[in-house]
Amino acid sequence: MPIIEDAKKVAERMTGIARPKARDLTKLVRVRKAATFRFRDDGIVPNHPRWPLIHYRSPVVLPKGIDPAAVFEDLFERNGWADSWRNGVYDYLHFHSRIHEVMGVARGSAVVRFGGNGGRRLRVKAGDVVVLPAGTGHQCLSASKDFLVVGAYPPRQSWDICRSAPSQMERERMRTLPFPMSDPLTGPAGALTQHWKLREP
Repeated sequence: MPIIEDAKKVAERMTGIARPKARDLTKLVRVRKAATFRFRDDGIVPNHPRWPLIHYRSPVVLPKGIDPAAVFEDLFERNGWADSWRNGVYDYLHFHSRIHEVMGVARGSAVVRFGGNGGRRLRVKAGDVVVLPAGTGHQCLSASKDFLVVGAYPPRQSWDICRSAPSQMERERMRTLPFPMSDPLTGPAGALTQHWKLREP
């Protein structure tokens, strides 16, 4: 699926076909209260010491005739979250130590466990958005055949995949990773900037 989706993405960007109009992007975002979840360090998965996972349920309208993945890509990019990709969620437990991540569900549905083996299972479906601070464990437990996610990252952060307990240096890097100055859905005034504070733990 990633190869096909990558080809579609290139074609859409070249032609503009099936991509949303820039002027229409803000109309596709609905006000939704964000649910937040905090997870403790379990010795393997550190999770974030200060900031919670943020889950928006169906905040994005996915109109017919427009590629839903393109909607998320353009929304995230407009709000400063770039380097987007199209894929699913890996079926093994992992986390990122050097980067925060946003995931928008473009198609289908899945059950994803966040926070590690002792974390929380969430059902996510088309239109949902999940924002993960660095260190947050995630693993897909089951998914529909058409499940597709668009992921993106804040600027000037480097991507990695971690599957074992982080070193003290990695933990410190997660703790001091720069604060994203914009919510990936609604910009500087969004829920992320309210739930992710700059205070020390």
